Amino acid sequence: MRLGSRSPVCRPVTAWSGLMLALALVLLAARPASADIALKDLTGREVKLASPAKRLLIDDGRFLIALSLIHPDPVSVLAAWPRDINRIGKRTFDAYKARFPAIDGLAKVASSAGSLSVEQVVAAHPDLAVFSLGSQPSDEERARIEAAGIPVVVIDFFTHPLTNLEPSLTLLGKATGRSEQAAAFLGFRRAHLDAVQGKLAGLKNDERPRVFLEPHAAMTADCCNSPGRGNVGDIIEAVGGTNIGAAVIPRAFGKLNLEYVIAQDPQVYIATGGSHMEGTAGLLIGPEYSPERARETLARVISRPGFAGLAAVRDKRVHGLSHQMLNSPLDLFTVEILAKWIHPERLGDLDVEKTVDEVNARFLAVPVEGPNWIDLD
Repeated sequence: MRLGSRSPVCRPVTAWSGLMLALALVLLAARPASADIALKDLTGREVKLASPAKRLLIDDGRFLIALSLIHPDPVSVLAAWPRDINRIGKRTFDAYKARFPAIDGLAKVASSAGSLSVEQVVAAHPDLAVFSLGSQPSDEERARIEAAGIPVVVIDFFTHPLTNLEPSLTLLGKATGRSEQAAAFLGFRRAHLDAVQGKLAGLKNDERPRVFLEPHAAMTADCCNSPGRGNVGDIIEAVGGTNIGAAVIPRAFGKLNLEYVIAQDPQVYIATGGSHMEGTAGLLIGPEYSPERARETLARVISRPGFAGLAAVRDKRVHGLSHQMLNSPLDLFTVEILAKWIHPERLGDLDVEKTVDEVNARFLAVPVEGPNWIDLD
C-alpha cells in the first residue's frame, strides 16, 4: 500500500463520524441558547451561574436557616460562614452540628455585623458569595471579589423582611437548584400571612394599639432599644399595631429614652432576648430555658424604674420573644405571635405552635425548638 492512499477500512469510520457530527449539530440547534441560571438580587444586579451553586459563602448565620427550609443538608452547600452562633442560638447550632458535623470544617468569614475582608472571601473559593443588604460589599470590594471569578448576590431578611424575604428565598432556591422547594415554603407562608391579614381587615386607626418592642431588653443599663422604620417595626404595623419607635427613629433600629417611652404609654410591651443575654439583667428565652425561667427573667426586665406605670404592664399585656425569631426566614412565626398579642380579640384562637409543627414537619432540615415566646401572665 502506497503512503497517502486511502484504506477501504477507513470509509465506514468516516461515514459514522459524519453521522455523529450531524446528530450533534441537530442537538445543539435544539438546546436553549443559554443554560445559565439567571439571578437578580435585591440591588437589581443580575448574575449568571453555569450550574447550581455547591459552595456558598454567607455573611449571616440566619441564611443557614433559610437553606434549611429548602435543602435536606444545608451545610453541604456551604463553603464559608461567619460562625455567628448567637444569631441562631447555641442550642440550635448544637442541633445543626449534631446532624451535620461538617459545619465545624467550614471556613470562617466576617459577619454582616463586622468588617468585610475580600481576602477571606477569595480564600474560601465559593462559587457564589451571598451578602446582607445592609452590609453589602462596596463597589470596589465587589469588583475585587468578582475579579477572582466569584459572583456576588445580595439578599435581605433584616431591613424590610415582609417585602424582601420572598425574593431572597426565591433567589437562594434558584441558585442552589431548589426552586421547587422554595416555592412550596413561600406558598405556605403566603397563605398564613393572608389568613392573618384577613382577620385584621377593616381595622380602624383608633383600633391600633401602641406597641413598644424592646430588642435585647435590659442588656445594658441605658434605655431603650427599639425598632424604627423597617425590620420588625414593619411587622408591628402590618399586624395592626403602632410602633412607638417609628415616629422618631428613621432607621431600622435605634434608641428611645425612657421619658419618651413613658410619654407614649405603650399598650403592648414585648421584650426580646435569648442565650446571648446570659450575664445581663435581660430576658433568657429559647430552647436552652424552661418557660418558668423565661417568665422569671421577663418579670425582672419590667421591674426596671419607669415600667410599672405603663399601660401594658397595668393591663397585663407583657410578652417575651426570642431574638432569634427576628431577621429570620422564619418571620412567619413572628408575624403570627405578634398579631395574636396585639389583637387577641381577633386572633386569640390562632395556634402559632401548630404553624411551627407544620414547618418542622414539612420543611426544616433541623426543627425549631422552644420556648421562643412567652406571656408574663
